Amino acid sequence: MDTTKFYDKAYDWMLRVGPKILLAVVIFVVAQLLIRLLKRWVRSAMHKKEFDSSLQSFLISFVFTVLQVLAILATMQVLGIEMTIFAALVGGIGVAAGLALSGTLQNFTSGILILMLKPFRVGDIILAQGQEGRVSSIQIFYTILVTYDNRDVIIPNSKLSNDLIVNISQEGRRRMDLDIKLPYTIDYTAAIGHMRKTLSSMPDMYDEPAPYIGIGNLEVDGYHVIINAWTGPEGFNERKMAVSAKLLSDMRAGGIKWPGMA
Repeated sequence: MDTTKFYDKAYDWMLRVGPKILLAVVIFVVAQLLIRLLKRWVRSAMHKKEFDSSLQSFLISFVFTVLQVLAILATMQVLGIEMTIFAALVGGIGVAAGLALSGTLQNFTSGILILMLKPFRVGDIILAQGQEGRVSSIQIFYTILVTYDNRDVIIPNSKLSNDLIVNISQEGRRRMDLDIKLPYTIDYTAAIGHMRKTLSSMPDMYDEPAPYIGIGNLEVDGYHVIINAWTGPEGFNERKMAVSAKLLSDMRAGGIKWPGMA
């Protein structure tokens, strides 16, 4: 082998390709430095704006993965590497992945919208998909509710973004509706007085808006007294049972008894 020719060819190749390699290395290194600086700036800006932690980590990872891919593609372009086959391959994989993961991508998009628009937050009590409970976690693909009987209900985010959601916590108060049937032998005015006294004695019942008590329906064997009173959304069911028990106890202590009650 003629070493002189080999070194000449190597020298020619270095003169022809060397500047491209050097430029590509410089571009890649500078791109990495810029990406790191941008990452710090974006994280700081999101922290100041109090972005949701789940959305913050995901967006940073997603955006800077895209930037890393762009940096690699720019480096390959400078080196003169043919991009046509690579682009076709990436495009084909993207189409196949999109068709296979259409439902997952819908959940992903819905999760981003929920985290950005905030129709509910972690800790809120919501009613969705026939389930009522406290939101314990909002993830990119699904949301977790903890029901009153301590069950974890995992709901895909696409179901939440495309269907009705009742946010019970957002207004800060909830109306408690009670329907009590009384016989005609019980005086309505006396019964109402005991009910108002009971409601005012309960520490978790609000004075404003004032409770409303009235007759809802008349039947052959008695009349229905409807109570509308306001309370907080926390522990609503337990408080409703406590109010019912206190009403029964106070009315009985006040001499108002249903037929057959000792």
